[in-house]
Amino acid sequence: MTRPLTRPRDNRMLGGVCAGLARRFGLSTGVVRLLFVLSCLLPGPQVIAYLILWALMPSE
Repeated sequence: MTRPLTRPRDNRMLGGVCAGLARRFGLSTGVVRLLFVLSCLLPGPQVIAYLILWALMPSE
């Protein structure tokens, strides 16, 4: 059974996007947050993607 892609009410830091992605794909929240921070060191639209997911992902 797959979990829906939602931002959880608990375990949030900023918007809950990393926690929601971690919960959806069965990963550790810390790992997803670390991967996001490391990806921000590379050029690209990571912060824009985070903001879009924050706006589109429903809250629990």
